[in-house]
Amino acid sequence: MKRKSSRSGLAKEPNFGEVILTRRRELDLTRAQLASRIKTSTSYVGYLESGSRHPSNLIVTRLAKVLRVDKRALFFLANPHTEASRPVQPDGPEVYVSVWDQFRKDKQLRRIHNVSKVEMKMLSQVVVSGCDLGRVRSSRDLIFILNMIRHAVGR
Repeated sequence: MKRKSSRSGLAKEPNFGEVILTRRRELDLTRAQLASRIKTSTSYVGYLESGSRHPSNLIVTRLAKVLRVDKRALFFLANPHTEASRPVQPDGPEVYVSVWDQFRKDKQLRRIHNVSKVEMKMLSQVVVSGCDLGRVRSSRDLIFILNMIRHAVGR
């Protein structure tokens, strides 16, 4: 979904609001219909599409489901600073074990994000089972997975 910039002639990645607007129109949804499905107001959808509001992770998750787009990609569009801050690391199992070990040992990070012992156990099972580890490159990815687990169980 690239488009040409009128000034430079270079392809420009669409921003979060543009993706929401384009996909909503592709699905032939009104703002009111989308707002109803994601349990928010019509004006809030307009604010998201114009880029004047920043969505919560819960809204991003709901949007991804309703608009049938990749939740992770939408999260990074909504939080471009997160993508930019991700360190570039080589692929391989040792990277994922290393990330898990760092996360497990970082008590301050776990305290900041209120990670319980039960949640640590769930995350360890995710890591051990290899669930989507091709995308786990930092502790931030583990926090993202944890937030998805929390949302799934209603916490």
